[in-house]
Amino acid sequence: MKKLTIIGGGPAGYAAALYANNFDLDVTIIESDVLGGTCLNRGCIPAKYWLHLAELNHEINNASDFGIQVKTSEIDWKKASTKRQDIVSKLVGGIGMLLKSKKVNVVNGWGKIKNENSVLVKKEDGSEELIQTDYILLATGSKPRELASLKYDNEFIINSDSALNWEKPPSKVCVVGAGAIGCEFASLLTDLGSTVTVVELEKEILPGFDKRTSGELRKQLTKRGVIFKMGTSIDSVKDKEIIFSDGEKETFDTVLVAIGRSPLTENIGLEDISVTTTNGYIDVNLETMQVNGKENIFAAGDIISNAPQLAHVAFAEAMCAVSYIATGVASPINYSAIPYVVYTNPELAEVGLNSDKAKLKEIEVDQAQHSFAGIGRAMIQNSNQGLVKVYAEKNGPIVGASICGPSAGEMIHELMYMVGWEALPAEAAEFIHAHPTLSEAVGESLLSLNGKGLH
Repeated sequence: MKKLTIIGGGPAGYAAALYANNFDLDVTIIESDVLGGTCLNRGCIPAKYWLHLAELNHEINNASDFGIQVKTSEIDWKKASTKRQDIVSKLVGGIGMLLKSKKVNVVNGWGKIKNENSVLVKKEDGSEELIQTDYILLATGSKPRELASLKYDNEFIINSDSALNWEKPPSKVCVVGAGAIGCEFASLLTDLGSTVTVVELEKEILPGFDKRTSGELRKQLTKRGVIFKMGTSIDSVKDKEIIFSDGEKETFDTVLVAIGRSPLTENIGLEDISVTTTNGYIDVNLETMQVNGKENIFAAGDIISNAPQLAHVAFAEAMCAVSYIATGVASPINYSAIPYVVYTNPELAEVGLNSDKAKLKEIEVDQAQHSFAGIGRAMIQNSNQGLVKVYAEKNGPIVGASICGPSAGEMIHELMYMVGWEALPAEAAEFIHAHPTLSEAVGESLLSLNGKGLH
């Protein structure tokens, strides 16, 4: 039986360990912290919990729109925090039980490659364990990026990991960066009563996303009170006063730096096996997840080059690596059909190409869009702002879509299949969407893309 040793117990690591159960592999997973990684403990799950709490608070505060009179909404922050931790603990425990049920050997400690067939584990008590193996999968994840001019002190200047452990959100926050993480924090903080300013160097939020839908999200967040300073940076910070590049000064309780994540590839033994990195990222063959130049070393998740840092992508990359290790047959990921979701209120989701990305690839596209304004279900939910946009190659298949609106993260998957299966607009337009549903906006966009719009 071939031995697979995985360094890292986050989404890529534990997914690989679980998926390996489908094959004849002896699996060991090494984790220095807690199973589940950043996503489960300090990222996806706790962040989405706070976002859900914030959305509930927003709905309660606007219940009068439906004729429901609520005198006040008061959050029990201790109970809310306990609920968050309970959810995380249950999921972490569930992963541990799953790994045990599939006979995965879990080793607690810091894993470092000694050579191409062995990993040295340094444990908390100072002891060491040498694990002999046939294959190594690196899945060490990432950490919040830091700006040289804004060093974290975990009090005034913090990152997303620290913010998710707030017992109660601060009253006034400056969020640095208007990417997915920054926008999500801006959304939840404003819905929980904080005053929020977002500072971003680019001219529009969510750089790389469709400008029409990201602009719509910015407009809706602005209506709810978020202040955006676009094309702006921070010149200096002194005694909680921030001086912006436009000359304005303002005092905040907290500065939350949300400018993306850096790969955790230091001190894991790469130099000992002559693996070089690019800005910390490992170059791999995306068909198999093999580290370049190494037959039995693989990598997946946030640490690899030229791939999005998303938990669901890490799952897929882990399965791709394990499948090749077990069978020798490549099962490459369709990176052109990966859904991206920004879990703001409202959500923004995208898949495939938008107009800017198509232009970079020199692909001529047709596009169509439909607003949620006249969608009955959206009106019922008091969430009829936003739109659906769909792109198709000129005289060709659907190549991308972008949604800003209610439940965009759920709706994008229908369009993901269309992009992945290269459906033609004429084919996709034939499918019937139930009425009244939010997804009718997708159906209307497809009809328009086919040149036969209804409404």
